[in-house]
Amino acid sequence: MTTYDLSPLYRTAIGFDRLADMLSNASRVDGNGYPPYNIEAHGEDQYRISMAVAGFSESDLDIVTEQNTLTVSGNKDAEDGSDEREFLYRGIANRSFERRFQLADHVRVVTARLENGLLHIDLERELPEQMKPRRIEIGGQRSTLEPDDGKRIEREENKAA
Repeated sequence: MTTYDLSPLYRTAIGFDRLADMLSNASRVDGNGYPPYNIEAHGEDQYRISMAVAGFSESDLDIVTEQNTLTVSGNKDAEDGSDEREFLYRGIANRSFERRFQLADHVRVVTARLENGLLHIDLERELPEQMKPRRIEIGGQRSTLEPDDGKRIEREENKAA
């Protein structure tokens, strides 16, 4: 595996430390694939994360967003009477988990719902008005930055008097 040294980026680029951290975190291999999930794009600014969380109820799941990080965790309590059952094969995972997703700027969670063992988290990117592209019309009106010649002439006449 190739390793990249990002320390020059820290020395010369200001404000990009979060980007370097994301690159560093992305290079780490996440060996735990539980629970499985999909990330879908619905249009240009809408996304959905679907996680297979069979056996978890809404009260077992916790969804938190903090500083562009979405954290989904599930805490499964030990089932009552599990000591009484004898499993010949136990293929259904019944363990707690925590899964983190890095969100881009201005991406927010819209809804989250549990349906047929799948947790669907809908996300939307909302750009603030000042960041949206806007068309500037070219007009024949005077600029507000140019001095008003009429006021300058009045000032000169007042000096002469």
